Formats: sequence, C-alpha cells, structure tokens
Amino acid sequence: MRAGRRRAGGRARARLRPPAHPGGRSRRAGVCPRAARGCRGAPHRRASRSSGGLSQLVPFLRRWGISLASLIGGVLTLFVFRRGLPKVSLIVGYLLLLWLLVALLVQVRETLSGSETRISRFVLTATEYTIQTLYHGVLLFLLPAYWAATTLASPNALFLALLIVLALLATFDPWYRAVVHPFPWFGYVFFLVSIFGALNLALPLVGVPPFWALLISAWLAVLALTPAVCRARAWRWRTGLVVTALVGLVVASAAALRPIVIPPAPLFLASKSLGWTVGTIDSLEPIAGSIRAADLQQRGLVAYTAIYAPAGLRQPVEHVWRREGRIINVVRLTPVEGGRQEGYRTFSRKTAFPTDSVGRWTVDVMTASGQLIGRLRFRVVE
Repeated sequence: MRAGRRRAGGRARARLRPPAHPGGRSRRAGVCPRAARGCRGAPHRRASRSSGGLSQLVPFLRRWGISLASLIGGVLTLFVFRRGLPKVSLIVGYLLLLWLLVALLVQVRETLSGSETRISRFVLTATEYTIQTLYHGVLLFLLPAYWAATTLASPNALFLALLIVLALLATFDPWYRAVVHPFPWFGYVFFLVSIFGALNLALPLVGVPPFWALLISAWLAVLALTPAVCRARAWRWRTGLVVTALVGLVVASAAALRPIVIPPAPLFLASKSLGWTVGTIDSLEPIAGSIRAADLQQRGLVAYTAIYAPAGLRQPVEHVWRREGRIINVVRLTPVEGGRQEGYRTFSRKTAFPTDSVGRWTVDVMTASGQLIGRLRFRVVE
C-alpha cells in the first residue's frame, strides 16, 4: 500500500511538471513571452511620453501662442520697414481709432466690469485686446524711425528704450495683463507715448519743423487724455478741456527746455565721416584710428555728414565741436533741404585747434533748436 501511494504521488508530481519540449527549448520558450511583452511596452512608453509633451505644449501655446505670433510679425515688420517711414494717413488712422476706443472704454469700463453677463465680459475683453493690438502696431511703426534718429550714447536713447520696453509689453499678453490690469494708470503711459511718438513723427512728414512738431505733439498727447480725466474727476467736458490744455502747455514747455531727450525723427544721419583737409570735399582723405596732435595742428579736419529729411522740410542745422564735453566751436551750416534719399550733404572744416588738443573729441550734428541728429567721435593723442 505504501508503495502504491508512493507511485501515485510520483505520478501526481509528474503531472504538475511542465511538458518537456524537444531540443531543450523549454527555458527559452518561457523567456520569449516576457520579452514579447517587454517589446510591446516600449512603443507604449514612447507614446505616453509624446502625449505628455503635447499635454505640456498645449497650455504653453494657449498662453503664449498669440504673443509669439505677434513677436514674429513684429520682427518681420521691423525688417521690412527698417528705415522706411510709414504714411501719414496710416498713422493718423491708427491714432484716431486708438483715441476713440480708449475714450469709449473709459466711459463703459465700470458698467461692463460690474456686469456678470457673458456678452459684457466678451465686449470688455475684446475692446481691451483691440487697444493692446493698436498699441503694438503703433509702437512697431515708430521703432525703425526712432532707431535711425537716436544717438545711442546720448540722452535721447532713453526715449528709444521706453519705446522698446512698451513694444515688448504690448507684444506678450501675460506681461501686458500683469502690468496694466493691476495698475490701470499704466495703460495711459502706453496711450501718451503712442500718441506723442506718432504725432512727433507724422507732423514733420507734412512740413512741420521737428521742434514745433515736438511741442505740438506733447500738447496734443496730454489733451487727448480729456475723456479719462473727465471720467475720473466727474468733470464736465469744458472743465476737463481747460485743465488738460493747461497741463499740456506745461509739458510742452518742459520739452522745449530739454529737446535733446527726444530723437528728431524723421531726421537722421544717412552717412558721416571725418577726414583730413586736402582741397575739396570730394577729395576727402579718411582718418583711421587715433589722431596725433601734431598732425591735427598741421592739417586740420573736415566733418562730413549727410542728413536725411522728408520732402518739403527745410531744417537749419549746425556742427558743435566739443573736447571732453566742452564746446569749442559751433558752426552753423546751410539749412537741410529734404527729399534726397541719400541725404543732404553738409560739412564743417576746422583748422584752428587749441594747443592742448589731446583727449576725446565729438562733433554733434544738431538742429538749430537743440535736438541731436547724430554724432562723430575721434581721439587725439600725443
């Protein structure tokens, strides 16, 4: 009996063993299904990674997509209009639409923001976004002209920097919302700079001298704030107009006292060079590197500048020779006649230099009213 039970147990254990395969392939056959499962898992992991990347990309594009498209469009605009000037009619149309929308938004913002209807929120959001788009467009039109008219190592570079900062903020929606929504008054900075910069550029295109364009633009930019002032102070239009007109006169007077801080767009230096005095201006011998004081005393220098001005504009200019920032000579030149694409050629010749002439020299190309068009630099050594 014990033997029989032993044989039965042996048969039971034999039945529990996996069937043998010829050639000893049972162990390899057991590995293949696991390997196959592993092979099927690799594409699944790659698919999950790609879906994870898409899930991260979609929110990014939702937040920044329009801003990046605006940035690309702005760069293309700057490339196309590098030094070209936009038409006056286009600038005026932009400004009128911008002023009308801002005036409308000032009147209805409180009502729309207090309403809980979807249509009111949509109208408010659409109007604010349209105004932001107009700021973006105006600032991009202005940048090439003011870039050309700016002397970087001078006070008027600050206005160019302000234009660049505002253009970047208007390009990226999250940045714009983060600045303007918590501080609504900052939106009026966009408004003032856009109106002033556009008028300051547009008025000389129709023959207004740059200095008068500067004063008129400053006054009109402040006057354009009348709807916002009347709404904020609950004033009648007559009172608001009087107040903004007087404040505008103060701002214009400040601009008249320091015109050098604003680039004289659309004027700019088309070309400039320094050379030795060798007869006529056409046979100018260019200068390379520093100048020896002895050569300067013997030969003298010629500062050559070609100034671009729009057709119909006549602008008196002068060359201001400085040593270490101190004025040595002021040479009044023939007034610039606008309309030449290569610029109106002017020059000044200086032969009498001080005995101690070593140091840094500049020749500032200025309007008669004190706006800086451009600058030439040279250094005198022993």
